Amino acid sequence: MITGRITVEYITHSGNDLLVVNAARVSMDRHHESLTNADISLLKYLAKNGHWSPFSHPQMTVCVSAPIFVARQLFRHQVGLTVNEVSRRYVSAKPEIFAPDVFRKAPDQNIKQGSGGPVSAANQEAAKRIYDLLAHHALDAYDAMLDHGIAPEQARMVLPQSMMTKWYWTGSLYAFYRVVKLRIAEDAQYESRQVAIPLHNCLQSLFPYSYGALCENVT
Repeated sequence: MITGRITVEYITHSGNDLLVVNAARVSMDRHHESLTNADISLLKYLAKNGHWSPFSHPQMTVCVSAPIFVARQLFRHQVGLTVNEVSRRYVSAKPEIFAPDVFRKAPDQNIKQGSGGPVSAANQEAAKRIYDLLAHHALDAYDAMLDHGIAPEQARMVLPQSMMTKWYWTGSLYAFYRVVKLRIAEDAQYESRQVAIPLHNCLQSLFPYSYGALCENVT
């Protein structure tokens, strides 16, 4: 099935903007019961001056579905984050292959990574035929391996990097902020941005003042 789409599903979270404030104020043995204007100013001060530890107390968990090549790129973010991923050692159901929105041009020769705009319509069609052919061959090979009694943990070797995977991702507000900051940038890979944008929206909704302070004041 070449129908896979990148999705980010909110699961749960703990803490709020007030937790960040109280984590900072505990150094002076102070505690607030509700968020004040002074607290909002404090959040901006903390972010601007690199006091990141109070922003690590709130936590968020999401479930991400993305192709393996995106997952492996995002898994490079490790500090403050925990991953539990579906394992095809145990799962032998039909794999799903990522369906790209568009095929992009190679970057200019002086750029070592990234991509340019969409290729021509003719090249789009050619690339899609090549991609679909390879994906169907890989899926057929996987099924044939299973039919011959090969263990799923070995049969998965024939599956491409574009196979969809799924993982629970738990981390602190600050850790996810760092992920978003790098992966939402215009020069980040488009498919990684498709994960970063929903993460940004979740953080903005759950921790509006503290996440906003990080976005506005951390360079």
